[in-house]
Amino acid sequence: MKADGGVDVAVVGAGFAGLAAAHELVAAGLDIVVLEARDRAGGRVESQANALGERIDTGGQYLCDDMVEVTALARRFGKDFRETPTAGELVVVPPDPDTDPNDLFGMPIRRRMKALDPAHPAIAGLTVADWLSRQPEPEAVRTAFRSSMEGLWCLPIEEVPLWYLVSNDRRIDNRQWELQHFLGETLHSLAEDVAAGLGGRVRLSAPVSRIGRSADGVVLSTPAGDVRAREVLVALPPATAARIAFEPALPPRLAAALGAWRSGAVIKILIRYATPFWRGRGLSGMVTWRGMPGLYACDASPDAAHPTLVVFSGGALARVWHAFPPDDLRSIVTAHLVEALGDEAADQLDFVCRDWTGDAWSGGAYSDLIVDMAAVDAEDVIRAGAPPIRFAASELSPSYPGYVEGALIAGRMAAGRVIEALGRPPPA
Repeated sequence: MKADGGVDVAVVGAGFAGLAAAHELVAAGLDIVVLEARDRAGGRVESQANALGERIDTGGQYLCDDMVEVTALARRFGKDFRETPTAGELVVVPPDPDTDPNDLFGMPIRRRMKALDPAHPAIAGLTVADWLSRQPEPEAVRTAFRSSMEGLWCLPIEEVPLWYLVSNDRRIDNRQWELQHFLGETLHSLAEDVAAGLGGRVRLSAPVSRIGRSADGVVLSTPAGDVRAREVLVALPPATAARIAFEPALPPRLAAALGAWRSGAVIKILIRYATPFWRGRGLSGMVTWRGMPGLYACDASPDAAHPTLVVFSGGALARVWHAFPPDDLRSIVTAHLVEALGDEAADQLDFVCRDWTGDAWSGGAYSDLIVDMAAVDAEDVIRAGAPPIRFAASELSPSYPGYVEGALIAGRMAAGRVIEALGRPPPA
């Protein structure tokens, strides 16, 4: 029996984890509602129009063939796959002709890190920075590794337990480049399509501030009033989920597990040019800056008529840049591009900066990370939840945590647990 006047399941969050879970629940014949704080679906995937009227991804954008779930979903909705341009030379600032190209992203060290056993006593209590300081590579290679890690995980490596990053990185096992494809219609358009498939079940601008357990299920507090449900699936990043008021309080072990995470910092910048001037010089548009951890650029042109560079700043650098006024930040970014690619980099048609640092509804980066050295069971504890309160997030996925692929997997897995708890057969 449903909660009086309510639904079978309330899903909190219309990112890809929440949307994937919602579709599974509907397919199992359950009555659901999706409550989304923002005025749009997609979570950490979003889009906006630039000054030229072009729709661009200002959040998550990329996928590769190894990410089979999101690839299949995009093909199901007839999306146009665009190949990320890679022809030409990589630019390294400052240049280092004596360094092996594989060392420019610290790959030898990353492979060694992945080979570690996250449960081995020898690495207990070490941060990634502690371990890196003990590696035999030259400083330039260790700096490249730091830049790669902070660019991907968006936190200073002094804050990240080594065991956690090893565990996390081992689950990212793609053979293709992670930035292999993007969608011509934007990745955000895929989230919009998936949300549209849920009909009127998605309520936007409906942030959940409190979840209370009642005799017959849960009560969720939103600005428009309470929502009652038999079960609730909180499909939010862990650090965001931890900010919800739970009454009565969650079991201490679960509350501690949610509190073990921290959101990173990332700034994404998309710059449109009249011509892909870098290609005329035999360059790929890919740039990495040695000594500036977390800073990276690449060609994101959807076609020859729309030359575009994307610049990412992650981790400690993004925290610093977050404090700058927009005009100052544009000047800084432009100066770095001019240094790398020449004076033409300053002749821009459009400059869009999306600073995710401290985002109200998703923390600030691609993924939250565990920063509590002792929280080795945090993911398992959160996945188990405290029925009828359950959780889903890309961070909790057994595969591709922190990616849309991981969000789809985690959402479907969590929905399966809810379906089983409510005694429904799983969807075909």
